[in-house]
Amino acid sequence: MPRRLLTLAALALSAFAHAAGPDFKAVTPLPPGAALSFPKDYGAHPDYKTEWWYVTGWLNTPDGKPLGFQVTFFRSATGHDRANPSQFAPKQLIIGHAAISDPANGKLLHDQRSAREGFGLSYAKTGDTDVKLEDWRMVRTADGSYAVHVEAAQFKFDLKLAPSQAVLPEDDRGYSRKGPRPGQASYYYSEPHLKVSGNITRGGKPTAVSGSAWLDHEWFSEYVDPNANGWDWIGANLDDGGAMMAFQIRGKTGAKLWAHATWRDASGKITQFAPDQVKFTPQRRWRSPRTNAEYPVATQLTTGNTVWDIVPLQDDQELDSRRSTGAVYWEGAVTLSRDGKPAGRAYLELTGYVRAMKL
Repeated sequence: MPRRLLTLAALALSAFAHAAGPDFKAVTPLPPGAALSFPKDYGAHPDYKTEWWYVTGWLNTPDGKPLGFQVTFFRSATGHDRANPSQFAPKQLIIGHAAISDPANGKLLHDQRSAREGFGLSYAKTGDTDVKLEDWRMVRTADGSYAVHVEAAQFKFDLKLAPSQAVLPEDDRGYSRKGPRPGQASYYYSEPHLKVSGNITRGGKPTAVSGSAWLDHEWFSEYVDPNANGWDWIGANLDDGGAMMAFQIRGKTGAKLWAHATWRDASGKITQFAPDQVKFTPQRRWRSPRTNAEYPVATQLTTGNTVWDIVPLQDDQELDSRRSTGAVYWEGAVTLSRDGKPAGRAYLELTGYVRAMKL
């Protein structure tokens, strides 16, 4: 084909994609007195580009050996016209990650999958939590608990997550800034101290488990500054019944671009920490034998005048999701201590250490 025809074809395709591409809603500050609305906000928000339901936790087994677990469902809107009536149009993608952290295994066991929404096989429903990815599913039941079913290559989850505390809206009543511009934000709430029961199957053998989990639900259209490289995040169920979430967004030089923390203490008092009050200070790094990336797996977190020491359950908790979201990151079970005393169990997520994180 002559070059000018190739050019015209490329321009036509570009114009079509631009014309047909959907406009996503922006995350804006909530009006005075407004709040997130439940149960509606437990469900999907397809007018925003990206959304996730992210569960992490610690499990107790009959032999007394702790396990970490994680399961995440993502909804990602594509550039296809959402008004297209065809059931074959790939307007939404559903992606799943699941993992078990067992020190006896020496590294993370994990699985991933993705599918386009449609035909009742994969979906993220509005109105309440109900996310399905073929034979993986997370649904909020009539009593407010979550039923989670995951069949991965090396393990299987059948878990019930029962709330024991009120929803924790992050930052300004659920409007969570992620950068200097107002649009760099998400709507974000957490459910700490979910009581876990059920079983995990490995090698065909089911094991009864109990424990405590943390659920994050976020939805957004723009998340971080274009100069951001990645983030460090932690969600902690504290031993005294309190809960804490903290994160920092890192720039390409490694410097902090933005940060925030929310701490609900045992009495229920909520304290929000501004960017200059939150600091992650690496104490020890682990180098991945697969990617050669160095992760600050042991770190010190400062929130205001309080210092927390974070130590991993095991060093190798690197998750390779290049077959689904395209990212490689560290995501693992950790313990917290304060003033040299145990303070809680948590999950730490470290992204952008292999390459810049893109959403």
